[in-house]
Amino acid sequence: MPLPFPKRLTVTEQAGDLALDAGSAGRVSSHDWWRTRASRSMIPCWRLPPRSIPDRANGPPKIRQTVPTFELLEVVSSSAELFIVLPAASGLHRKGSRMTQAAPVSSGYAVNSEVGRLRKVLVCAPGLAHSRLTPSNCDELLFDDVMWVQNAKRDHFDFMSKMRDRGVEVVELHEVLAETMENPEAKAWLLDRKIIANEVGPGFVNDTRAYLDSLDAKTLTRFLIGGLATDDLPSESGSASISLAREALGGREYLMPPLPNTLYTRDTTCWIYGGVTLNPLYWPARHDETLLMKAIYEFHPDFVGSKVWWGDPELDWGLATLEGGDVLVPGNGVVLIGMSERSSRQAMGQVAAKLFAEGAAEQVIVAGMPRLRAAMHLDTIFTFADRDRVTVYPGIVHGIHTFTLRPSDTAPGFEVTDETKPFLEVVRIALGLSELRAIDTGGNVYDTERQQWDSGNNLVAIEPGVVIAYDRNTTTNSLLRKAGIEVITIVGAELGRGRGGGHCMTCPLIRDAVDY
Repeated sequence: MPLPFPKRLTVTEQAGDLALDAGSAGRVSSHDWWRTRASRSMIPCWRLPPRSIPDRANGPPKIRQTVPTFELLEVVSSSAELFIVLPAASGLHRKGSRMTQAAPVSSGYAVNSEVGRLRKVLVCAPGLAHSRLTPSNCDELLFDDVMWVQNAKRDHFDFMSKMRDRGVEVVELHEVLAETMENPEAKAWLLDRKIIANEVGPGFVNDTRAYLDSLDAKTLTRFLIGGLATDDLPSESGSASISLAREALGGREYLMPPLPNTLYTRDTTCWIYGGVTLNPLYWPARHDETLLMKAIYEFHPDFVGSKVWWGDPELDWGLATLEGGDVLVPGNGVVLIGMSERSSRQAMGQVAAKLFAEGAAEQVIVAGMPRLRAAMHLDTIFTFADRDRVTVYPGIVHGIHTFTLRPSDTAPGFEVTDETKPFLEVVRIALGLSELRAIDTGGNVYDTERQQWDSGNNLVAIEPGVVIAYDRNTTTNSLLRKAGIEVITIVGAELGRGRGGGHCMTCPLIRDAVDY
């Protein structure tokens, strides 16, 4: 029987090796794990080998083991597992150490269903970008109205808190991007691609770059997401080009545009089973979002090493556009993709071919949808509430033209079946279910249209049968509860002004599979 875990260990470095002194505990189980500070979780990442079991009688042990090359902080433990985090000053970081690079944190990322237990998720809180929404620019920035930002921040914090209360690890985009920008190489990489003549104008490159280079990571991130106007440059930036722009537009010309749609993290990247897509988004107002995410996936220690199925914001994808709100991963090797206002057949064909070539999926079900803002993505009219229960907006879902793509040995790597059965029936058969129960948007003809518009069908599941929904969709929420679904409500009056709910505001990174 293993001896009790120590509550704290002494950690030192001896000639490139890690030395642990377990103190009075005397012995540490071989089932101990390393974890990184950046993950901010107790998810095991590195395992100590059996030969590393310390024995107090033989003195402090030396343990040769892989360690990460980024900052680590402290030693903690729980009743079940021991977690060791090295101090940042440790020489284990130095080049030439006998320690070798560990498996990346991202190797544990995978989204295996729509309703399995949600373990880790990426969100983006409202901020400067939303303060820059005005009646004159909100249409261009894809919002229906300006936002009461203070209330939106409060409501989004409540959203994050309710997920955390259910055991979900929530990481926030401003924080993750700021951590990425602490790396000088990452900062230079991103600014080299954003502060160019084609974007800011030939007379602005030097002053803008010098100013951004001078900022700390947190302030820089605020502008990368919130936008940088000519008025944001310091007054001593006195070039004639800047003066001209300030005079013409009152200082509101953007050298970097605000990105308020980062609130909807689902769209920019989406995890499909064990890999991610870096999506070319449909509207120009959103194109810069994916470049920020590429910087994170290239440089942030929690994201480096992720398997990228498809997409690169530095390439021209032409008519191939894809947004994560159109991508649902129910499990059983099935992927659902909405062919909508914002996701094109050119993109979904490429994604399907890649998934099939990698053995990551067995079939891709394509939902042909009308090009409507009210139904811009598949997840605005259809989401899963449980493994065999879905919420639907019947006015559109029952009219979906369905196609199924399956692997093929001949070009282009898949064959297409034009389905004659209804969309819900095709999904049921693909998942091997005896029944797929649909819960319609609630109320009369007026209620259903209003609640679909207010993201009544845009549910995010925390675990099977437990979802988060906007409070205002009372009749739909009531029907969900009557069907046995636990509905956790959040205020959606401000957060929904860009036409997205809980599903849109979350990019799952780790989600368990469910049995079919």
